Amino acid sequence: MTDKKLELDLDQLSINTIRLLAVDAVQKANSGHPGLPLGAAPMAYVLWSRFLRFNPKDPHWPDRDRFVLSAGHGSALLYSLLHLYGYDLSLDDLKQFRQLHSKTPGHPESNLTAGVEVTTGPLGQGFANGVGMGMAEAHLAATYNKEGHTPVDHYTYVLVSDGDLMEGIASEAASLAGHLKLGKLIYLYDDNLISLDGPTDLAFTEDRMERFDAYGWHTQHVADGNDLDAIEGAIRAAQLETERPSIISVRTIIGYGSPQEGTSKVHGSALGEENVRKTKAFLGFDPDKSFVVPDEVRDFLHEPGKRGAKLQAEWQTKFDEYKRQFPDEAEQFLLSFGGKLPENWDADLPKFTPADKDMATRQASGKALEALKKSVPFLFGGSADLASSNEMPTKGDVSFQPGHYENSNIWFGVREHAMGAAINGMAQHGGVHPYGGTFLNFSDYMRGAIRLTALAESKGTFVFTHDSIGLGEDGPTHQPVEQVVSLRTIPNIIVIRPGDANETVESWRVAMTQPKTPVVLILGRQKLPVFDQEKYGSARGVEKGAYILSEADGTPELILIGTGSEVSLVLKAQEELKKQGIQARVVSMPSWELFEQQDQAYHHEVLPPSVRKRLAVEAGSPIGWHKYVTDEGSTISMNRFGLSGPGEEVMAYFGFTVDNVVKQAKAVLKGEAPGIEKKEVLS
Repeated sequence: MTDKKLELDLDQLSINTIRLLAVDAVQKANSGHPGLPLGAAPMAYVLWSRFLRFNPKDPHWPDRDRFVLSAGHGSALLYSLLHLYGYDLSLDDLKQFRQLHSKTPGHPESNLTAGVEVTTGPLGQGFANGVGMGMAEAHLAATYNKEGHTPVDHYTYVLVSDGDLMEGIASEAASLAGHLKLGKLIYLYDDNLISLDGPTDLAFTEDRMERFDAYGWHTQHVADGNDLDAIEGAIRAAQLETERPSIISVRTIIGYGSPQEGTSKVHGSALGEENVRKTKAFLGFDPDKSFVVPDEVRDFLHEPGKRGAKLQAEWQTKFDEYKRQFPDEAEQFLLSFGGKLPENWDADLPKFTPADKDMATRQASGKALEALKKSVPFLFGGSADLASSNEMPTKGDVSFQPGHYENSNIWFGVREHAMGAAINGMAQHGGVHPYGGTFLNFSDYMRGAIRLTALAESKGTFVFTHDSIGLGEDGPTHQPVEQVVSLRTIPNIIVIRPGDANETVESWRVAMTQPKTPVVLILGRQKLPVFDQEKYGSARGVEKGAYILSEADGTPELILIGTGSEVSLVLKAQEELKKQGIQARVVSMPSWELFEQQDQAYHHEVLPPSVRKRLAVEAGSPIGWHKYVTDEGSTISMNRFGLSGPGEEVMAYFGFTVDNVVKQAKAVLKGEAPGIEKKEVLS
C-alpha cells in the first residue's frame, strides 16, 4: 500500500468516524439532527485538518482561526470535531448529548463547551456573528500590526445551511460584509437541497451564489461534497481572495450513507437502531459497536492541534519581541483580550451640574461615549444609520471602512438585527468592547441577537434612544411602550433607564465593567433637568439599581418611584405633595436587575416594608412593577399604544403630569388608587 493510498484511506476513515460519533450521540439521546453531520463531515474534516489554526490546549489563543457552526442544529458534528481534535470534550461527554447539565447541549453554547466560539442555533445568528468576528479581526489587525509584526492574522470560517441563508439577518450581514470587503471571512455552505419540512425548492429557489455575487462576495461551487481535493482547492482559492468575503457552495447529501439520505426525515430525528446499523455497515464500521474511534484516527486527528500548539508558541515568541518594540500597543492588546480596562479609564467621564442646563439623556450618553473612546481605545461600535439621533460619532472620515479598518466608528446601515449579532460576534472574538445603537422601538428587530448575547454571557452594550411616548410626533409606530419590560424579561441582562445626565454617565460606567452580562441603555430624546448632586442622592447609586434620590422630611408616608424622564416628574410631584402636608420619598430606580443583585438590607433601606403606599411612574408597560409597589400601591404607566403629537402634549394626555402624579399619590394614600387606563387616569 502506497503512502498516498494510506493517507486517502485514513482521510475516509476519519470522516466516517466523525459522522458516526455524531450519529451515535443523536441515537443515544433519541434526539437531534443527524442529517447535517453525515453530509457535511467531509468539508468540516478538510477545514479542520488542513486549514484551521487552533490549539485545543488553549482555546482562547488570540490569533487562532475562528470556526462558527451557524447551523447549530448540527451540534453533534461540532462535538465530534472537538473531541477528535483534542479539545476538553470526552467520549463520555458525547454520550451525554442533549442531557441535563452536560457539556454537549442540543445547540452549541460558548460558555459551556471549550472550543465553541459562539452560541448558535437560531438560524442566521452564527452567519452574522461571523461577520462581527471578521470586523473585529480587520480592526485589530489594522490597529496592532506593524511592519514585520502581525500579532493579528487569522481567518473566520463559518458553516452555514439553507436555513441560515433564508433568514433575513443573513442578508443584512452579508450585505454589510460585502461592503466592508472582509477578505478574511470564508463561509462553507452546506447546499443539500433539503430543509426540515421538505425539499428547498418548495420555498427557496433563487440562485444563492448570484445573490452573494451581488453582495460583493467571492463565490465558488463544489459539485460533490465528498470530493476532498475540490473542497481544499476552493478554500485555498478563497484565501487568495483578499478583497472580498468568500462563500463556497458545497453540494452535499443530507444524511449521507443512511437509508434516509436525501430526505427531510433525516434532518431532525434520530435514525433509529436499524437505520444506524445500516449506516455503519455502509460506512465500513461494525454495526454492533457504538462510539468507536480507531486508534489511527485518534492519533491522526490530534496532529492539527499539535501543529497549532507550535504555531501558538511561535506566535508568542514573536509577540514577546513585539512587546519589546511596541510596549504601549502590546499592553493595550493584552488588556483588551483579557477583558480589562486601562488604568484611570473613567477619570475623564463628564460630570454635570444644573448650570449645564437641561439635557437629554441621549446627549449625556454621547458626551460620556466621546470621553470613553479617548480613554478606552478598544471601544468599537456605531449605529444602525441613526448616529446623529443616538448621539454617536458621525464623522465619515473616521469610520471603519475598507482601507481604514483602524477607525473604530462603525456605520452598520439600517441593519439592526445584523448589528446585534455582529456585536455578539465581536465580543466573543475578543480584543474589542463592542456597542451599537438605534431607536428603542427597533430593539424588537434585534431581540434574537440580544437574547443570544445574554445566553452566551457576552459583554455587548446596546444603546437605545427615543425611549417612550415622549418621542412625540413620530407617533405610535415609533413610540416604544412594551419594549423596556420585554428586555427586562431576558435573563442575564442589565437594563438601565437613567433619569438625568449624571445617571447616564454612571450607566456607562456600569456597562464598561460587566464582563459577562450585556447592558442595555434606555435613553430619551426630551431634555431633562440635571439633578443637583449637592442636594439629591449621588448618581453613583445607579450601580445599585435604585437609590433614595430625595428623602422626605421625617418618616415618609409614600414612596414615589421613577425611571428615565419620569424621575424629574416625580421630584416635582414630591414638592407639590410637601406643600399639601404629605411627606413622600423619591426613589430613582433605573435598573431592576442591578437592584435585585443587592442584599435584603439594602432593599429594605430603599423600599422599607413599613411603607407600602407606593406609586411607580414609567411611560411604558406596568408589567412587573407590582413587585415594587406592593398590593397597596399603583402605577402611572401605559397599557396602550401612544399617539402622534408634540411630546409634551402626548405625555400630558396620558397622565404624565405633576397634577396627575399628585392626584394618584393621594389616591394611593387613601387606598382608592384607580386603574391605569387613560379614562381612569384622567377622570
